[in-house]
Amino acid sequence: MIENTRLGTHSNRSQVGYLWSHSTLHQYGEECRSKTYPPSGPTFKGNVPTYVINLDLPASKRWDNLMHDKKTELKTVVQNIKDIANTFFPSGKVVDIVDNKIAHLTATLPYPFNEELQGIANSSGIPLGEIVIFNIFYEIFTVCTSIVAEDKTGKLYHARNLDFGLFLGWDVKNNSWTLTRELKPLVVNLDFQRNNKTVFRSTNFAGYIGMVSGVKPDLFTLTMNERFSLDGGYVGIFEWFLGRRDGMWMGFLTRTVLENATSYQDAKDRLSKTRLLAPAYFILGGKNSGEGCVITRSRTATLDIWDLDIQKGTWYVLETNYDRWKPPLVLDNRRTPAMKCLNQTMQENISLPRIYDVLSTKPVLNKLTVCTTLMEVYNGHTETYLRECPDPCSPW
Repeated sequence: MIENTRLGTHSNRSQVGYLWSHSTLHQYGEECRSKTYPPSGPTFKGNVPTYVINLDLPASKRWDNLMHDKKTELKTVVQNIKDIANTFFPSGKVVDIVDNKIAHLTATLPYPFNEELQGIANSSGIPLGEIVIFNIFYEIFTVCTSIVAEDKTGKLYHARNLDFGLFLGWDVKNNSWTLTRELKPLVVNLDFQRNNKTVFRSTNFAGYIGMVSGVKPDLFTLTMNERFSLDGGYVGIFEWFLGRRDGMWMGFLTRTVLENATSYQDAKDRLSKTRLLAPAYFILGGKNSGEGCVITRSRTATLDIWDLDIQKGTWYVLETNYDRWKPPLVLDNRRTPAMKCLNQTMQENISLPRIYDVLSTKPVLNKLTVCTTLMEVYNGHTETYLRECPDPCSPW
Protein backbone atom coordinates (compact mmCIF):
# COMPACT_ATOMS: atom_id res chain seq x y z
CA MET A 1 0.00 0.00 0.00
CA ILE A 2 1.30 3.46 -0.93
CA GLU A 3 1.98 5.64 2.08
CA ASN A 4 0.72 9.17 1.65
CA THR A 5 1.55 12.18 3.75
CA ARG A 6 -1.10 14.83 3.30
CA LEU A 7 -0.40 18.48 3.89
CA GLY A 8 -3.14 21.07 4.00
CA THR A 9 -3.26 24.62 2.71
CA HIS A 10 -0.75 27.12 1.35
CA SER A 11 -0.02 28.25 4.89
CA ASN A 12 1.51 24.84 5.47
CA ARG A 13 4.40 25.90 3.27
CA SER A 14 5.72 27.96 6.15
CA GLN A 15 5.10 25.11 8.61
CA VAL A 16 7.03 22.76 6.38
CA GLY A 17 9.65 25.47 5.99
CA TYR A 18 11.96 24.58 8.80
CA LEU A 19 12.38 21.12 7.29
CA TRP A 20 14.16 22.64 4.33
CA SER A 21 17.33 24.45 5.30
CA HIS A 22 19.08 26.69 2.80
CA SER A 23 21.70 24.01 2.25
CA THR A 24 19.01 21.45 1.48
CA LEU A 25 17.34 23.80 -0.98
CA HIS A 26 20.65 24.64 -2.57
CA GLN A 27 21.26 21.00 -3.47
CA TYR A 28 18.17 21.06 -5.71
CA GLY A 29 19.55 23.89 -7.84
CA GLU A 30 21.85 23.31 -10.78
CA GLU A 31 23.72 25.18 -13.50
CA CYS A 32 21.54 26.36 -16.37
CA ARG A 33 20.78 23.40 -18.62
CA SER A 34 21.61 23.43 -22.33
CA LYS A 35 20.83 21.24 -25.34
CA THR A 36 17.80 19.64 -23.65
CA TYR A 37 15.73 20.16 -26.82
CA PRO A 38 14.48 18.16 -28.65
CA PRO A 39 13.24 16.54 -25.43
CA SER A 40 14.76 13.21 -24.45
CA GLY A 41 16.34 11.48 -21.46
CA PRO A 42 15.10 11.16 -17.87
CA THR A 43 13.27 14.54 -17.71
CA PHE A 44 11.09 13.70 -20.74
CA LYS A 45 8.05 11.47 -20.13
CA GLY A 46 6.38 11.56 -23.53
CA ASN A 47 4.33 13.50 -26.06
CA VAL A 48 0.73 14.56 -25.66
CA PRO A 49 -2.23 13.56 -27.89
CA THR A 50 -4.31 16.16 -29.77
CA TYR A 51 -8.12 16.28 -29.90
CA VAL A 52 -10.46 18.54 -31.88
CA ILE A 53 -13.21 20.26 -29.87
CA ASN A 54 -15.94 21.15 -32.35
CA LEU A 55 -17.62 24.40 -31.25
CA ASP A 56 -20.38 23.84 -33.81
CA LEU A 57 -21.66 20.87 -31.79
CA PRO A 58 -24.16 21.39 -28.96
CA ALA A 59 -22.22 22.34 -25.80
CA SER A 60 -23.21 19.11 -24.06
CA LYS A 61 -21.64 16.98 -26.83
CA ARG A 62 -18.33 18.78 -27.46
CA TRP A 63 -16.25 16.71 -25.05
CA ASP A 64 -17.72 13.26 -25.80
CA ASN A 65 -14.79 11.93 -27.88
CA LEU A 66 -12.21 13.08 -25.35
CA MET A 67 -14.18 11.64 -22.42
CA HIS A 68 -14.58 8.33 -24.23
CA ASP A 69 -10.77 8.01 -24.23
CA LYS A 70 -9.92 9.57 -20.86
CA LYS A 71 -12.79 8.78 -18.46
CA THR A 72 -10.87 6.02 -16.63
CA GLU A 73 -7.90 8.32 -15.92
CA LEU A 74 -10.27 11.13 -14.90
CA LYS A 75 -12.07 8.82 -12.46
CA THR A 76 -8.70 8.00 -10.83
CA VAL A 77 -7.90 11.68 -10.27
CA VAL A 78 -11.40 12.53 -9.02
CA GLN A 79 -11.23 9.62 -6.56
CA ASN A 80 -7.86 10.94 -5.32
CA ILE A 81 -9.38 14.39 -4.74
CA LYS A 82 -12.26 12.78 -2.82
CA ASP A 83 -9.78 10.81 -0.70
CA ILE A 84 -7.96 14.05 0.14
CA ALA A 85 -11.25 15.74 1.10
CA ASN A 86 -12.12 12.79 3.33
CA THR A 87 -8.70 13.03 5.01
CA PHE A 88 -9.48 16.60 6.09
CA PHE A 89 -13.18 15.98 6.82
CA PRO A 90 -13.46 12.28 7.74
CA SER A 91 -17.24 12.35 8.19
CA GLY A 92 -17.70 12.09 4.42
CA LYS A 93 -19.90 15.19 4.54
CA VAL A 94 -17.75 17.08 2.00
CA VAL A 95 -18.25 14.47 -0.70
CA ASP A 96 -21.97 14.39 0.13
CA ILE A 97 -22.16 18.18 -0.29
CA VAL A 98 -20.22 17.94 -3.56
CA ASP A 99 -22.47 15.26 -5.03
CA ASN A 100 -25.74 16.87 -3.95
CA LYS A 101 -25.41 20.63 -3.45
CA ILE A 102 -22.71 21.65 -5.94
CA ALA A 103 -24.39 19.85 -8.81
CA HIS A 104 -27.37 22.22 -8.39
CA LEU A 105 -25.07 25.25 -8.50
CA THR A 106 -23.84 24.26 -11.97
CA ALA A 107 -27.06 25.64 -13.42
CA THR A 108 -25.99 29.12 -12.26
CA LEU A 109 -22.82 29.03 -14.40
CA PRO A 110 -22.96 30.89 -17.72
CA TYR A 111 -23.51 29.12 -21.03
CA PRO A 112 -21.72 27.15 -22.50
CA PHE A 113 -19.84 26.13 -19.34
CA ASN A 114 -22.89 24.78 -17.50
CA GLU A 115 -23.89 22.54 -20.42
CA GLU A 116 -20.33 21.42 -21.13
CA LEU A 117 -19.85 20.32 -17.51
CA GLN A 118 -23.13 18.41 -17.62
CA GLY A 119 -22.05 16.79 -20.88
CA ILE A 120 -18.72 15.68 -19.39
CA ALA A 121 -20.57 14.18 -16.39
CA ASN A 122 -22.95 12.34 -18.75
CA SER A 123 -20.24 10.92 -21.01
CA SER A 124 -17.78 10.03 -18.22
CA GLY A 125 -20.29 8.60 -15.74
CA ILE A 126 -18.76 10.78 -12.99
CA PRO A 127 -21.28 12.72 -10.83
CA LEU A 128 -21.69 16.33 -11.97
CA GLY A 129 -20.69 17.80 -8.58
CA GLU A 130 -17.38 15.95 -8.74
CA ILE A 131 -16.67 17.26 -12.26
CA VAL A 132 -17.31 20.81 -10.94
CA ILE A 133 -14.93 20.27 -8.00
CA PHE A 134 -12.29 18.91 -10.40
CA ASN A 135 -12.59 22.21 -12.31
CA ILE A 136 -12.46 24.27 -9.09
CA PHE A 137 -9.21 22.57 -8.07
CA TYR A 138 -7.40 24.20 -10.98
CA GLU A 139 -8.46 27.59 -9.70
CA ILE A 140 -6.67 26.87 -6.39
CA PHE A 141 -3.70 24.52 -6.74
CA THR A 142 -1.81 25.54 -9.88
CA VAL A 143 1.83 26.53 -9.34
CA CYS A 144 3.58 27.55 -12.55
CA THR A 145 6.38 29.36 -14.35
CA SER A 146 5.44 31.40 -17.45
CA ILE A 147 7.75 33.32 -19.80
CA VAL A 148 7.20 35.66 -22.76
CA ALA A 149 10.40 36.63 -24.57
CA GLU A 150 11.24 38.63 -27.70
CA ASP A 151 14.28 37.95 -29.89
CA LYS A 152 16.37 40.53 -31.75
CA THR A 153 14.16 40.27 -34.86
CA GLY A 154 10.98 41.10 -32.90
CA LYS A 155 9.72 37.50 -32.87
CA LEU A 156 7.82 36.51 -29.71
CA TYR A 157 7.98 33.23 -27.79
CA HIS A 158 5.72 32.10 -24.96
CA ALA A 159 6.32 29.06 -22.76
CA ARG A 160 5.35 27.61 -19.41
CA ASN A 161 5.87 24.80 -16.94
CA LEU A 162 2.56 23.60 -15.52
CA ASP A 163 3.19 22.56 -11.93
CA PHE A 164 0.22 21.04 -10.16
CA GLY A 165 -0.63 18.99 -7.07
CA LEU A 166 0.98 20.93 -4.21
CA PHE A 167 0.15 19.36 -0.83
CA LEU A 168 -2.14 16.87 -2.50
CA GLY A 169 -0.61 13.63 -1.25
CA TRP A 170 3.12 12.97 -1.08
CA ASP A 171 3.90 9.39 -2.12
CA VAL A 172 6.79 8.45 0.19
CA LYS A 173 7.52 5.22 -1.68
CA ASN A 174 7.93 6.86 -5.09
CA ASN A 175 9.19 10.23 -3.81
CA SER A 176 6.57 12.12 -5.83
CA TRP A 177 3.25 13.91 -5.55
CA THR A 178 0.45 11.39 -6.15
CA LEU A 179 -1.87 13.77 -7.99
CA THR A 180 0.93 15.20 -10.16
CA ARG A 181 1.71 11.68 -11.35
CA GLU A 182 -1.94 10.78 -11.93
CA LEU A 183 -2.60 13.95 -13.93
CA LYS A 184 0.02 13.24 -16.61
CA PRO A 185 -2.20 10.79 -18.57
CA LEU A 186 -4.93 13.51 -18.63
CA VAL A 187 -2.78 16.12 -20.42
CA VAL A 188 -4.04 16.81 -23.95
CA ASN A 189 -3.58 19.38 -26.69
CA LEU A 190 -6.93 20.75 -27.84
CA ASP A 191 -7.79 22.34 -31.19
CA PHE A 192 -11.03 24.34 -30.84
CA GLN A 193 -12.64 24.64 -34.27
CA ARG A 194 -15.59 26.38 -35.86
CA ASN A 195 -16.54 25.60 -39.49
CA ASN A 196 -13.54 23.22 -39.58
CA LYS A 197 -11.15 26.11 -38.89
CA THR A 198 -9.01 26.55 -35.77
CA VAL A 199 -10.27 29.31 -33.44
CA PHE A 200 -7.63 28.66 -30.76
CA ARG A 201 -5.44 25.88 -29.38
CA SER A 202 -4.76 24.96 -25.77
CA THR A 203 -2.99 22.52 -23.48
CA ASN A 204 -5.46 21.11 -20.97
CA PHE A 205 -6.32 18.39 -18.52
CA ALA A 206 -9.14 16.25 -19.90
CA GLY A 207 -12.29 17.12 -17.92
CA TYR A 208 -11.23 20.74 -17.26
CA ILE A 209 -13.11 23.19 -19.49
CA GLY A 210 -11.22 26.37 -18.59
CA MET A 211 -7.86 27.27 -20.12
CA VAL A 212 -4.46 27.52 -18.44
CA SER A 213 -2.41 27.79 -21.68
CA GLY A 214 -3.59 28.79 -25.14
CA VAL A 215 -2.80 30.44 -28.45
CA LYS A 216 -5.08 32.28 -30.87
CA PRO A 217 -3.25 31.88 -34.20
CA ASP A 218 -1.58 35.06 -35.45
CA LEU A 219 -3.13 37.18 -32.66
CA PHE A 220 -1.95 36.30 -29.13
CA THR A 221 -0.74 33.66 -26.65
CA LEU A 222 -1.99 33.37 -23.07
CA THR A 223 -1.12 31.51 -19.86
CA MET A 224 -2.61 31.80 -16.38
CA ASN A 225 -0.75 31.36 -13.08
CA GLU A 226 -2.25 31.23 -9.62
CA ARG A 227 -1.58 34.23 -7.37
CA PHE A 228 -1.30 33.33 -3.69
CA SER A 229 -3.17 35.96 -1.72
CA LEU A 230 -5.09 36.32 1.53
CA ASP A 231 -7.99 37.35 -0.68
CA GLY A 232 -7.47 33.99 -2.36
CA GLY A 233 -9.52 31.61 -4.43
CA TYR A 234 -11.23 30.23 -1.34
CA VAL A 235 -13.00 33.53 -0.60
CA GLY A 236 -14.43 33.91 -4.08
CA ILE A 237 -15.48 30.30 -4.25
CA PHE A 238 -17.32 30.55 -0.92
CA GLU A 239 -19.05 33.69 -2.22
CA TRP A 240 -20.07 31.73 -5.32
CA PHE A 241 -21.44 28.91 -3.13
CA LEU A 242 -23.40 31.51 -1.15
CA GLY A 243 -24.98 33.03 -4.23
CA ARG A 244 -22.75 35.86 -5.46
CA ARG A 245 -22.52 35.61 -9.26
CA ASP A 246 -20.60 38.66 -10.50
CA GLY A 247 -17.12 37.13 -10.34
CA MET A 248 -15.83 34.96 -13.20
CA TRP A 249 -13.89 31.72 -12.87
CA MET A 250 -10.31 32.41 -14.01
CA GLY A 251 -10.26 29.49 -16.42
CA PHE A 252 -13.60 30.56 -17.90
CA LEU A 253 -12.25 34.07 -18.48
CA THR A 254 -9.14 32.81 -20.28
CA ARG A 255 -11.33 30.48 -22.37
CA THR A 256 -13.70 33.36 -23.24
CA VAL A 257 -10.75 35.59 -24.17
CA LEU A 258 -9.18 32.93 -26.39
CA GLU A 259 -12.50 32.30 -28.08
CA ASN A 260 -13.69 35.89 -28.54
CA ALA A 261 -10.91 38.50 -28.23
CA THR A 262 -9.97 40.00 -31.59
CA SER A 263 -6.51 41.40 -30.81
CA TYR A 264 -3.72 41.53 -28.21
CA GLN A 265 -5.09 44.83 -26.86
CA ASP A 266 -8.65 43.47 -26.68
CA ALA A 267 -7.37 40.43 -24.74
CA LYS A 268 -5.35 42.70 -22.42
CA ASP A 269 -8.41 44.85 -21.68
CA ARG A 270 -10.66 41.87 -20.93
CA LEU A 271 -8.07 40.23 -18.66
CA SER A 272 -7.50 43.53 -16.81
CA LYS A 273 -11.11 44.55 -16.23
CA THR A 274 -13.25 41.45 -15.60
CA ARG A 275 -14.12 40.73 -11.97
CA LEU A 276 -12.70 37.35 -10.88
CA LEU A 277 -13.45 34.67 -8.32
CA ALA A 278 -9.76 34.36 -7.45
CA PRO A 279 -6.62 36.49 -7.77
CA ALA A 280 -4.44 35.54 -10.75
CA TYR A 281 -1.56 36.36 -13.03
CA PHE A 282 -2.33 36.50 -16.73
CA ILE A 283 0.71 36.27 -18.97
CA LEU A 284 -0.07 37.55 -22.46
CA GLY A 285 1.98 37.64 -25.65
CA GLY A 286 1.06 39.30 -28.95
CA LYS A 287 2.36 39.19 -32.49
CA ASN A 288 4.20 42.53 -32.72
CA SER A 289 7.41 43.73 -31.06
CA GLY A 290 6.77 44.86 -27.48
CA GLU A 291 3.50 42.94 -27.15
CA GLY A 292 4.07 40.93 -23.99
CA CYS A 293 2.97 41.50 -20.40
CA VAL A 294 2.20 40.06 -16.98
CA ILE A 295 -1.12 41.30 -15.57
CA THR A 296 -1.30 41.02 -11.76
CA ARG A 297 -4.91 40.77 -10.63
CA SER A 298 -6.80 40.88 -7.38
CA ARG A 299 -10.35 39.61 -7.63
CA THR A 300 -11.65 43.11 -8.35
CA ALA A 301 -8.77 45.14 -9.79
CA THR A 302 -5.55 45.15 -11.79
CA LEU A 303 -2.65 45.85 -9.43
CA ASP A 304 0.16 45.94 -11.99
CA ILE A 305 0.89 45.42 -15.69
CA TRP A 306 4.52 44.61 -16.49
CA ASP A 307 5.14 45.14 -20.20
CA LEU A 308 8.01 44.19 -22.45
CA ASP A 309 10.10 47.31 -23.12
CA ILE A 310 12.86 46.58 -25.61
CA GLN A 311 14.18 50.16 -25.54
CA LYS A 312 14.77 49.88 -21.79
CA GLY A 313 16.24 46.38 -22.04
CA THR A 314 13.19 44.41 -20.87
CA TRP A 315 13.16 41.69 -23.56
CA TYR A 316 11.34 39.11 -21.43
CA VAL A 317 8.70 38.99 -18.70
CA LEU A 318 8.55 36.07 -16.29
CA GLU A 319 6.00 35.06 -13.67
CA THR A 320 5.97 32.27 -11.12
CA ASN A 321 3.40 32.74 -8.32
CA TYR A 322 4.55 35.86 -6.50
CA ASP A 323 4.15 39.60 -7.10
CA ARG A 324 7.22 40.92 -8.92
CA TRP A 325 7.70 43.79 -6.46
CA LYS A 326 8.05 41.33 -3.56
CA PRO A 327 10.69 38.65 -2.96
CA PRO A 328 9.44 35.13 -3.66
CA LEU A 329 9.00 32.73 -0.76
CA VAL A 330 12.43 31.43 0.29
CA LEU A 331 11.04 27.90 0.04
CA ASP A 332 9.79 28.43 -3.49
CA ASN A 333 12.19 30.61 -5.45
CA ARG A 334 11.85 29.54 -9.08
CA ARG A 335 12.01 33.16 -10.24
CA THR A 336 15.70 33.83 -9.53
CA PRO A 337 17.08 30.67 -11.23
CA ALA A 338 14.81 31.21 -14.27
CA MET A 339 15.91 34.86 -14.63
CA LYS A 340 19.55 33.88 -14.20
CA CYS A 341 19.27 31.36 -17.05
CA LEU A 342 17.41 33.79 -19.34
CA ASN A 343 20.03 36.47 -18.69
CA GLN A 344 22.82 33.99 -19.43
CA THR A 345 21.09 32.96 -22.65
CA MET A 346 20.85 36.62 -23.84
CA GLN A 347 18.32 38.08 -26.24
CA GLU A 348 20.33 37.36 -29.39
CA ASN A 349 20.20 33.62 -28.65
CA ILE A 350 16.62 33.27 -27.42
CA SER A 351 14.37 30.68 -29.08
CA LEU A 352 11.83 28.06 -28.00
CA PRO A 353 14.57 25.40 -27.59
CA ARG A 354 16.59 27.77 -25.36
CA ILE A 355 13.50 28.56 -23.27
CA TYR A 356 12.93 24.80 -22.95
CA ASP A 357 16.47 24.66 -21.46
CA VAL A 358 15.46 27.28 -18.87
CA LEU A 359 12.28 25.37 -17.99
CA SER A 360 14.33 22.15 -17.68
CA THR A 361 16.68 23.60 -15.05
CA LYS A 362 15.98 22.65 -11.41
CA PRO A 363 14.19 24.00 -9.40
CA VAL A 364 12.21 25.58 -12.28
CA LEU A 365 11.68 21.93 -13.13
CA ASN A 366 10.53 20.23 -9.91
CA LYS A 367 8.46 17.36 -8.51
CA LEU A 368 5.21 19.21 -9.26
CA THR A 369 5.98 19.77 -12.96
CA VAL A 370 3.40 17.94 -15.07
CA CYS A 371 4.33 19.30 -18.50
CA THR A 372 6.12 22.02 -20.47
CA THR A 373 4.28 23.93 -23.21
CA LEU A 374 6.02 25.99 -25.92
CA MET A 375 4.02 28.43 -28.06
CA GLU A 376 4.55 30.79 -30.98
CA VAL A 377 1.76 33.06 -32.14
CA TYR A 378 2.63 32.59 -35.82
CA ASN A 379 0.22 29.94 -37.19
CA GLY A 380 -0.74 29.13 -33.58
CA HIS A 381 2.26 26.84 -33.09
CA THR A 382 2.15 24.86 -29.85
CA GLU A 383 4.00 21.82 -28.52
CA THR A 384 3.68 20.11 -25.13
CA TYR A 385 5.88 17.53 -23.41
CA LEU A 386 5.24 15.52 -20.25
CA ARG A 387 8.02 15.98 -17.70
CA GLU A 388 9.73 14.13 -14.87
CA CYS A 389 12.20 15.51 -12.34
CA PRO A 390 14.69 12.80 -11.33
CA ASP A 391 16.19 12.89 -7.82
CA PRO A 392 17.69 14.95 -6.34
CA CYS A 393 14.79 17.27 -7.13
CA SER A 394 12.93 19.99 -5.25
CA PRO A 395 9.43 18.94 -4.11
CA TRP A 396 8.13 22.26 -5.49
